[in-house]
Amino acid sequence: MVVILSSPVSLDALDADLVALLTEEPRIGVLECARRLRVARGTVQARLDKLVARGVIRGFGPEVSPGAIGFGVTAFVTLEIRQRYGHDPVAAHLAEIPEVLEAHTITGSGDLLCRIVARSNADLQRVIDVVVSYQGIVRASTIIALDEQIPYRTLPLVRSAASGR
Repeated sequence: MVVILSSPVSLDALDADLVALLTEEPRIGVLECARRLRVARGTVQARLDKLVARGVIRGFGPEVSPGAIGFGVTAFVTLEIRQRYGHDPVAAHLAEIPEVLEAHTITGSGDLLCRIVARSNADLQRVIDVVVSYQGIVRASTIIALDEQIPYRTLPLVRSAASGR
């Protein structure tokens, strides 16, 4: 889900501290957040509700490591699509494939960039075959990730936004 805002959401130090605390300890309760941040429970709840309503916080689910559940190969796939089909049907096809973790419309030589996972290189071929089986996809170009240097993160961005940088 993409949230498009008409104006940027401003964050302050308390928002950043709250997000940091929830990032570090996702199972922490509102009362414990309030205690650690030294503010009223109602303040934490109100801030949390606003951050969720404004689309800053998108979820509270567990962060799952694909490698830990047997999907040790990560690849980035650039797709070229047949323009007459458009992006939406292709995205619907991709959404049906469990190994497709993300898909983004892009500029440049391709039309969509996907992050996919697989159990092995042979399994990656199977996943790519499923991806390109859709008639709206013309071509796929795949890059296999060798190692993760910086995992997906947003906390440094939150802190930067809260400091006004």
